[in-house]
Amino acid sequence: MAVRAAVEALLREKKLDRTLTSALPERLGEDAVSPLGISTLDLGLAGGLPRGQVSEVVGPASSGRTSLVWAAIGAATRRGEYVALVDTFDRFDPPTAAACGIDLSHLLWVRGQPISRTTGALDPAWLPGVRAVGGPGTLVERVIDRALKSLNLLVQSGVCTLVVVDVIDVPAVALRRLPAATWFRIERAIEGQDTAVVILASTPVARSTGGRSIALGAELPTRSALPSSNALPSRGALWKGEHDRTRRLSGVRTSVGISAARWSSTRHVEIDTVTINAV
Repeated sequence: MAVRAAVEALLREKKLDRTLTSALPERLGEDAVSPLGISTLDLGLAGGLPRGQVSEVVGPASSGRTSLVWAAIGAATRRGEYVALVDTFDRFDPPTAAACGIDLSHLLWVRGQPISRTTGALDPAWLPGVRAVGGPGTLVERVIDRALKSLNLLVQSGVCTLVVVDVIDVPAVALRRLPAATWFRIERAIEGQDTAVVILASTPVARSTGGRSIALGAELPTRSALPSSNALPSRGALWKGEHDRTRRLSGVRTSVGISAARWSSTRHVEIDTVTINAV
């Protein structure tokens, strides 16, 4: 134990204590997290998204991934915090966001270029941030580079306490080409700060050691393995209105798997993600 304590002290002195595998407390202090405003999910997250860390929200289409991130943005803006959204391919819709409870006056929207999602738009030799030998690169490549540069500027400014980068429609081959240093620089820039960074994607991209991976549509433990008090409702669409002419989609009930580097297992919860305030 004395040797371990000495090693941990040296790591902390060199600011390398991120490599420690000591268990995290069950609940972080209120100032150390950014609550999402969804009680069940915040409980599974030990309070909310850790500040000073890079987390990710991933899942397939229609799993509620964007609704969950919008809930986090809305909760932060209602607390009076300033939030930034790097909208890589210009998918954000302000009227719908406002209807979902996001205070647009506290949101910095970095609009990207609205282009089609296609892997064919990528140069096989493209590397992020590196100009192609024969020209400036394709439109998709330039858009991704601009998004990453915007993300770097935002986290270095320290103005926003929550910064979201939407890479849902970025081709998988482009995400795979992003060097690990891309996210490591972001992690170092917000270390010890009040800013929480969230990557919104279709598949896992990156997270810092103290960050969280929130996977929508995750497989749940078998019901027989759950205590009776944890009985889970069925997943699927939620509707408003009883008549066919008045029925409207109000949200999605989805399963969520939450994992972190220092947790021994994935935590599973189910939540209702509201998509619109239908009337």
